[in-house]
Amino acid sequence: MPNVTRRILKGFDRQALIDARAAATMTQGDLARIAGVSLTAIRDWEKGNNTPQVDKLAIVARTLDVPLSTLVVIAEIDRTLADLRILAGLTQPELGKAAGISTTAVGALERAEVGLSDMRAAALAETLAVDVATVRHAYSNAKNRPLGAPA
Repeated sequence: MPNVTRRILKGFDRQALIDARAAATMTQGDLARIAGVSLTAIRDWEKGNNTPQVDKLAIVARTLDVPLSTLVVIAEIDRTLADLRILAGLTQPELGKAAGISTTAVGALERAEVGLSDMRAAALAETLAVDVATVRHAYSNAKNRPLGAPA
């Protein structure tokens, strides 16, 4: 399995996780067992001690039968390519493999360190199940972010 970055998951809403779990009438232990995620992880996410990795949160969202956008809240207008990937429940290596783009290129595109070609925009749009205009807008958000701000 490829390495997954341990960055803070932008937009993660711990209260939304708590609410979705309660609506599914699951205990933390139930969710951990059914999703195959450690109980410690579920507890830490809900307490706000840690944020989840996108691949683990995607499994939890499927287990709770909620869209990932319920647990990760980012306004559509503010989304970057990284946000679109996260909302699709994909890691950089998973997106790269599915779109036919190297993991290194995915990272560079998310940081807007390289140009976004029409071919790559189309591949990303198809893989992320959004339109090309959404991909281009998200890329533009990353490109125009303030100096030092994460992508």
